[in-house]
Amino acid sequence: MLTHYWDDTMPAFDNVFYEVAALLAVAAALGAVAMRLRQPLIVAFLAAGILVGPAGFEWVAASDQVDLLAKMGIALLLFVVGLKLDLHIIRTLGPVALATGLGQVLFTSMVGYLIVIALGKPPLTALYVAVALTFSSTIIIVKLLSDKKEIDALHGRIAVGFLIVQDIVVVLVMIGLTALGAGTLAEPGGNLGLAMLAVLLKGALLLGLVTLAMRYVIPRLTYQLARSVELLALFAIAWAVSLAALGDALGFSKEVGAFLAGVALASTPYREAISARLVGLRDFLLLFFFIDLGARLEMDALSGQLGAALVLSLFVLLGNPLIVMVIMGLMGYRKRTGFLAGLTVAQISEFSLILAALGLTLGHLDHAAVGLVTLVGLITISGSTYMILYSHALYERLAPWLGIFERRRPYREDTDDTPGAGAVDLVVLGLGRYGRSLAWILQQRGYRVLGVDFDPETVTTLQREAYAVHYGDAEDPALLGSLPLQGVKWIVSTARERQVNLALLQNLRQHGYRGRVAVTAHHAADAERLRQAGAHLVLLPFADAAGEAADLLQGHEHPATPGKEPGL
Repeated sequence: MLTHYWDDTMPAFDNVFYEVAALLAVAAALGAVAMRLRQPLIVAFLAAGILVGPAGFEWVAASDQVDLLAKMGIALLLFVVGLKLDLHIIRTLGPVALATGLGQVLFTSMVGYLIVIALGKPPLTALYVAVALTFSSTIIIVKLLSDKKEIDALHGRIAVGFLIVQDIVVVLVMIGLTALGAGTLAEPGGNLGLAMLAVLLKGALLLGLVTLAMRYVIPRLTYQLARSVELLALFAIAWAVSLAALGDALGFSKEVGAFLAGVALASTPYREAISARLVGLRDFLLLFFFIDLGARLEMDALSGQLGAALVLSLFVLLGNPLIVMVIMGLMGYRKRTGFLAGLTVAQISEFSLILAALGLTLGHLDHAAVGLVTLVGLITISGSTYMILYSHALYERLAPWLGIFERRRPYREDTDDTPGAGAVDLVVLGLGRYGRSLAWILQQRGYRVLGVDFDPETVTTLQREAYAVHYGDAEDPALLGSLPLQGVKWIVSTARERQVNLALLQNLRQHGYRGRVAVTAHHAADAERLRQAGAHLVLLPFADAAGEAADLLQGHEHPATPGKEPGL
């Protein structure tokens, strides 16, 4: 999808390995600066590309290897989006996710189109830029809300819902643009209608193949592969890249194929484990896309787009939150909920940059238009990050003027802000004989228990018995991000290995978990080390069982008397 337009004559490292090392070093340094400024790493990566590319110091040259890594990163991004396509969220939040998501997309695209036309851009460029303004960054928003512990709040759940709607819309737009590109790029004298029809037929073929795989192949295959989390992750990568290649071969973009690959695995019980394993790899590979995009920007073109970028950035920073607040207010939500949810759409996303790059590849956009979208991205991502970080302080200052966005009776929040039926009291990690018995006893005593295990056979068996079970590995640091920890009182680990439990305690601290933790040990020295690391309770199965057995034996040490049970 990316097209090289670097100057191949500029100075470059003789060794590709040195070139990539220089890229990573600069990106890491600027990433540290961005972290200090509380900015998303996307901003740092784009800045790194500008710094090392033709517009900067010309330290590195473009290479096929960097371009390949960038394409892999985009494919994995779309794959993870498809993998996380949780339609249950949309069904649960119902009208608000669809109305807010679609309403904001329509408003921003229509008004944005008029603004871009007024700025003197041609209609096709205006259409691309207007659509690019509609999408908000799921990656950035989820990260910021998670850091603020607001992902499970009402406004956080609504934001995730309409971000999913936006993700679906962007994939449909990319499919449509691919079909349009197939017709536009048809041979001179060819039939445009036939070219479009061919793309649609190939799309139906691709969807049919994916549907058959979802029905007959993937459930059985993933069940077998899930015995090894590493092998499951490797299969997921191979599946994503293979379908991306198939989509490209059929005339679609690689992104469409990768997205369908994710959707195909989204119905399996292993999607959280796969997603957790691939997030780090996805972010690493996306680094090269943003560096490549930043390095291909021409500073002269950027300076000429600065005025238009400022106008469009103000529209995104102010207009997008306003339309969300209007829609949510009309639907019966409080002004505070509408304001906090509205701030999450006050930026454009990585998909906006990908869409601009796709338009460049199809010949619909020029470098100046890509630079315009990128500038808007830099401004809005930077500005909206601070708006979200200080959202509550902003609300306190603006609350007196926000009453127009709230009905006299915000009836929606009479029920929507109550805890869901799926709330959990305890999480038991490891469902072997000991863990399964512990979970069963706790459940019999009235606690809401969620079990976690990495054995697919155990997960399947317990799910058939109507137990709440989650597939995951306690050793995976990303596992906690997929668990409903809000309101959990106890997390119990039945893992025997001391290092696993020490890593779990550290990960729980990093996630801001405030409940209590019980871990398992088989030696007194391990138990003491785990207590020092912060465990509230250390279970010693053999010692505890031996003590209980001794109590039972002691109760039976006196001979039974007639009419009385032993030990009573």
